[in-house]
Amino acid sequence: MDGMRRRTLLAAIGGTVAASGATGAQLATGAAAQAAGGGDMEDAAQPSARRAGPHEEKIRKLLGRMTVEEKLGQLQQLTWNGDTGPGGGQNEEVERAARSGRVGSVLNLHGAAHTNALQRLAVEKSRLGIPLLFGLDVIHGFWTTFPIPLAQAASFDPAVAVRDAEVASVEARSNGVQWTFAPMMDVTHEPRWGRIAEGSGEDPHLAERFAAAKVTGHQGRADGTDLARADRIAACAKHFVAYGGAEGGRDYNTVDVSEARLRNLYLPPFKAAVDAGVATVMASFNTINGVPAHANPHTLTDVLKRAWDFPGFVVSDYTGVQEMITHGFAADTADAARLALTAGVDMEMVGTTIRDHGAKLLAAGDISQQRLDDAVTRILRVKFQLGLFDNPYVDEGAAVTAPTPAARKAAREVASRCLVLLRNERKTLPLRRDTASIAVVGPFGDSPDLHGTWAGPGGKKFRATTVLDGIRKAAPTARVSHAQGVPPEGGDTSGIKAATAAARAADVTVVVVGEPSAISGEASSRSQLGLPGAQAELIAAIAKVGKPFAVVVVGGRPLTMGDWLASAPAVVMAWHPGIEGGNAIADVLFGTVNPGGKLPASFPRAVGQIPIHYNHENTGRPYRADEKYTSKYLDLPPGPQFPFGHGLSYTTFEITPPRLGADRIGADALRAGDTVEVTTTVRNTGDRAGDEVVQLYVHDPVASITQPVRRLRGFRRVSLEPGQSRPVRFSLGADDLGFWTNDSAGRFVVEPGTVEVYVGGDSTARDKAVLRVT
Repeated sequence: MDGMRRRTLLAAIGGTVAASGATGAQLATGAAAQAAGGGDMEDAAQPSARRAGPHEEKIRKLLGRMTVEEKLGQLQQLTWNGDTGPGGGQNEEVERAARSGRVGSVLNLHGAAHTNALQRLAVEKSRLGIPLLFGLDVIHGFWTTFPIPLAQAASFDPAVAVRDAEVASVEARSNGVQWTFAPMMDVTHEPRWGRIAEGSGEDPHLAERFAAAKVTGHQGRADGTDLARADRIAACAKHFVAYGGAEGGRDYNTVDVSEARLRNLYLPPFKAAVDAGVATVMASFNTINGVPAHANPHTLTDVLKRAWDFPGFVVSDYTGVQEMITHGFAADTADAARLALTAGVDMEMVGTTIRDHGAKLLAAGDISQQRLDDAVTRILRVKFQLGLFDNPYVDEGAAVTAPTPAARKAAREVASRCLVLLRNERKTLPLRRDTASIAVVGPFGDSPDLHGTWAGPGGKKFRATTVLDGIRKAAPTARVSHAQGVPPEGGDTSGIKAATAAARAADVTVVVVGEPSAISGEASSRSQLGLPGAQAELIAAIAKVGKPFAVVVVGGRPLTMGDWLASAPAVVMAWHPGIEGGNAIADVLFGTVNPGGKLPASFPRAVGQIPIHYNHENTGRPYRADEKYTSKYLDLPPGPQFPFGHGLSYTTFEITPPRLGADRIGADALRAGDTVEVTTTVRNTGDRAGDEVVQLYVHDPVASITQPVRRLRGFRRVSLEPGQSRPVRFSLGADDLGFWTNDSAGRFVVEPGTVEVYVGGDSTARDKAVLRVT
């Protein structure tokens, strides 16, 4: 495609947007951005003074001294191969680039001595001495692995994400890593997609809260003034945007999405991360309505850099720029470089298209000097915020080399808050500590494969505590036997006989089943979501023994449970719980911790139901049991196996119907920043202390765009002693009661009418109040 035709296309898909979820002054800012018009991408070059920070004069002077080649070098991230530092000959290209000032960042190198050695080449040997930025995927821990992000979302407690990020930042920064590619905030309705493990599930509000928490845990204050501290690292909001909508749940796949769904479902967590001060954003692999995200000025520039006033930089995903050729969008690597840079990508990960072709593109007028300088400025800004110009090296004697007792304690506490009790018939759980004999069976009973996907360096170096280890420590006087029964995958059932014998000889059995870590995460989509191999057969065999048993499920996604669920008196979803997972699971099994987690995504009954999610829109013929011509499957009951927000406890709770501070409010007042208070009371009606997650949902029954039947707009995890009650208050504002329309330029509206306000313990809550928006 010739340049003129391509520029015309890019102008056509451009457009200006207001800030997602904005209220009050934010809405005014968004309206001003809209009024500015689409314009040239260059007018987004400079963020506001409020966003830019105190280093602008230093950046301007440094920029003035740089050659074109040095500027292009700052836009380049190269990857380090192997576990050794400089001098081994394996990474000569990276070392040469560091000496010549032709690389801005290095991926996958860690260790204080290693990063210091390469940093010295850049700082002491290159002409300008610009320090390198070392990046690594620190997704849910560095040495100390915490539960996977999907599990953390199940806690419905954003403080757990803060704690994970704080521990990881100390460990990573002391080992020379200043930048992580987290948090991932891709909302998805696709449990087949392996990367659901890395996000917060199916709800944008839940993802918003956890995205902001993770950014704060890594970076500290939103203005970036904490980033230079030795216990902070720069975060990266990924993947921008709509990656979770991949067709069929197949990784890297196409996304075709309306403007309204883009803004109402996929963009809000990114806006929350930007508001929390996230330093960087990563473009996503997918196309968005036919335009690759790496070449999409509508999202990268109009939304992110102009309307949201984002001052940091955008990094490509791994080889994502050159993959636009395979997409059929770029003619060659030079075309890909031009498209990515002009759309808003600032740094290229691993691929070298921008570095290789930038000078010629600049000379030909295909990229502008202003856009090049903007990209370099954004990268230098983050380096200054991190304090790298003043302190480019780390103290090798202070490097954290293993999980500390305090870090392990934090990981254990967090993991126990993430477990979800799905089923507990006949009070099978908690187990008694004086139980004489316990059988632990299943492929994950004595398996350390609990770290989960993207476990970081610690997942390879340090063994996770197994469930068998945890149970033996929790019940030291019990006779604890073990039999694997079946392997994690494959059809070998020869061990079932030994497992059933162990169950017959024990008072109670704990069956630990699930997914290996390797079959969740990136490039790990599944077409079937049942337990792999013969694990369901093992559960059926244990059930036939006729003695009490509980099933613990580990995994990285919602699973279909099939016939075995009905035979299991107790089921705990433990996810991939991290390095202290075995101890945390034992804490819940024996009641040291009363489980309080809730599902962050619906669990389907069968793969054929997908997509199935709580925040769906009604059809004109919603399900009715007594009518044939309604929306349903002939061979499945309606609804998921377990709904979003579901989770049981060893105690019981009562949540009163919602009470509104006012039964009506004006749309203009909402747009000006007014809110309506919603109050409920939660009471522990059982005989144990425990946690309940009070959840608030809204539904707009009549709107200019059909609205979801429920939208989560608030949640609070509350700890209560037996008999104790506590009021819980929420505030509903414009961002809770309004929505984005399908206008191509983006329009946020708060419409007059009634809004149903629901409060309860999961997404099926029925107690409601009605608010009138006038």
